[in-house]
Amino acid sequence: MNARLNLFTSPIAAKVVKHLASAGFGIPDAVLPHSTQELVKIRASQINGCGFCLDMHTKDAAAAGETALRLNLVAAWREAKVYTEAERAALELTEQGTRLADHHTGITDAAWENAAKHYDEEQLAALISLIALINAFNRLNVMSGQPAGDYVPGQFA
Repeated sequence: MNARLNLFTSPIAAKVVKHLASAGFGIPDAVLPHSTQELVKIRASQINGCGFCLDMHTKDAAAAGETALRLNLVAAWREAKVYTEAERAALELTEQGTRLADHHTGITDAAWENAAKHYDEEQLAALISLIALINAFNRLNVMSGQPAGDYVPGQFA
């Protein structure tokens, strides 16, 4: 499978990708745990059907020590016992933030209040920024038909 558009050789796309990637560097692990960041990226990518991002973030999470069990259960996080309450709150916010059109207010007050129990204001800012960024990357990759399977952990570090 070949991409419809090479995001790395197109001058415009490469510039946009570079700026999006740099925005992600504003979310350090000290503010939002790396494992939570990867779970959020994986869940949004599952919803959006972005194989390229799923390939990248599952491999990066595994390389950082995430277990296969937790990676395999992300899509069924509500039924899985392997996530903390804070991770569950982040995953719920991710789902609602990715599926904005599914609820007339976008994010429900209940989902926001639950996340606010586990994350302070800066962490919430990081979390919603991360959700917005991964959704942007998912859309770029899905629309341009980026293939999955060749990613090497840390490739874009």
